[in-house]
Amino acid sequence: MNEIRTAPAWTLGNGVCVGMLSAAGVAYDGPLAHYHAFPGTAHSIELRITQGFSPLGNFAPTLLACDVTAIVDWHNLDTGRSGSVSHFIPAGYTSYRPFHLHVDSGPGRVALTLRTDRPSVPATAEVFVP
Repeated sequence: MNEIRTAPAWTLGNGVCVGMLSAAGVAYDGPLAHYHAFPGTAHSIELRITQGFSPLGNFAPTLLACDVTAIVDWHNLDTGRSGSVSHFIPAGYTSYRPFHLHVDSGPGRVALTLRTDRPSVPATAEVFVP
């Protein structure tokens, strides 16, 4: 199991909202047990996508969170497989309530790009999927 974390991806959200998406997760060989978000999957990446940040913890509002569609583009550098996974993520999915996204990349070195369907500055990362 290998951990992955992207830098923040900056985006414009609905209206004039400026937002920040972050992705962190694990690349695993699997199969995952029944209590995981994606049971039975193998040789994949499970990402937790969050929005914004709260400078004062649980008791303060979250800043830089917008309603956006998060898009994860992936490319397996060893097998040549590639794809894209997207999902609408409301502003309420903060670090205290992350959104889980599954990337079925297969084993090998995988390059990921986190972006949105709005004007954005994407974030990239690379991970080895066992």
